[in-house]
Amino acid sequence: MREIVLDTETTGLDPNSGHRLVEIGCVELVNHLATGNVFHRYINPERDMPIEAFNVHGLSEEFLADKPLFSAVAEDFVDFIGDAPLVIHNADFDMKFLNWELKNLGLPVLPMDRAIDTVKMARKKFPGSPANLDALCRRFGIDNSAREKHGALLDAELLAEVYLELIGGREPGLTLLGNKASANPAQTAVQDKQVERIFREPRPHAASEDELAAHTTFVGKLKNAIWLSE
Repeated sequence: MREIVLDTETTGLDPNSGHRLVEIGCVELVNHLATGNVFHRYINPERDMPIEAFNVHGLSEEFLADKPLFSAVAEDFVDFIGDAPLVIHNADFDMKFLNWELKNLGLPVLPMDRAIDTVKMARKKFPGSPANLDALCRRFGIDNSAREKHGALLDAELLAEVYLELIGGREPGLTLLGNKASANPAQTAVQDKQVERIFREPRPHAASEDELAAHTTFVGKLKNAIWLSE
């Protein structure tokens, strides 16, 4: 099972108000394990960078000036995610920006039912508790010390770890149960080997006459033996 953990950074909150994507980060999971395969692009938004957004991710207008436009990275992005489910923290926000950009290029938009929203998962699992990424990293003991500011790839990597905890924690033994190629070869050989059982006649359990005589003699030596009380 292939899944893509995805995060974006933007110039603001709403593409309909003129805000644009400035960064996309994706991490590939296969059977809930990170493969090391990632997609990461900075994007020139063709506009200024509001100070509020800069304070969040630290990406300046000057830094992004020589980066490619979304139109130049769109095909690579679409190819990377394929048809895999998209694991996103607050999916409505990221999907809104991605679909705005894709629609402007005349490309198919991403259906919302592809998105697995980890904010909703966290709120359902821990009602009343903070569901932001930093709070979930603290809850699960995930090291987020490198997260001085938001960054799409770093946040996607952290979210991948959070997601695995939200779905039940990392259990490598359970993850690999259905994958014989990944199992211990010696263990697989034992499991696959057919054991031949040799039929044996059942052993008699009735006491012999000598055993009964010995028992009677032994009981006769006991004081107030319960066997003689009836």
